[in-house]
Amino acid sequence: MPPRPTPRPTPRPSSRRPRAARPAALTAALAFGLAAPLALAAPALAHDRLVASSPADGDVVGTAPDTVDLEMSETPLALGTLVEVTGPGGLVSTGEPRVVDSTVSQSLGAERPAGTYEVQWRVTSSDGHPVSGSFTFEATGALAESTATEPAEPTAPAETPAAESPADEPVSADPAAGLGGSGTGALVGVLAAVVVVLAGVGAVLRTRRGRR
Repeated sequence: MPPRPTPRPTPRPSSRRPRAARPAALTAALAFGLAAPLALAAPALAHDRLVASSPADGDVVGTAPDTVDLEMSETPLALGTLVEVTGPGGLVSTGEPRVVDSTVSQSLGAERPAGTYEVQWRVTSSDGHPVSGSFTFEATGALAESTATEPAEPTAPAETPAAESPADEPVSADPAAGLGGSGTGALVGVLAAVVVVLAGVGAVLRTRRGRR
């Protein structure tokens, strides 16, 4: 009998990856390693943003406020920061904006009519990049320049009326009126005394003439 052929062993699949797949896997690992630090650093590189404002966007107030305040997420730079507030009659913002910590304040003029106001702002972020935006609010009442700038006049104290002094009695030109009834009797006595003196003088004169 002819000999049987020896069976060949079944080849096992190789556990080794093809060499061509290794560069692709290495590239993916490097890309992930570079992307992870950038993703973690993204919040630190984000620009400042507007957190809140007073008045807020769409607010309805009685009269326009003295200042418009912007609250930023970080402390901005004063250089390049600009806030313009426009009312029904035109530009009402006055002076330069003030930066205190993370708040930007813009003063408004004294005359602020009723109507819609638009706030356009541009702030220099802490990283040096400018950010900008706008919002509106409405004032239902007007604020005139006189009421905004002139202080209230103090109320003068009520004057206390002075005590009325008694009216001076008129002095009569007639001396007899001041003496009353007794003045007339005194006058008669004086005249009688004068007559007596004159009579005595006359008697003396007559006596002297008789002696001569």
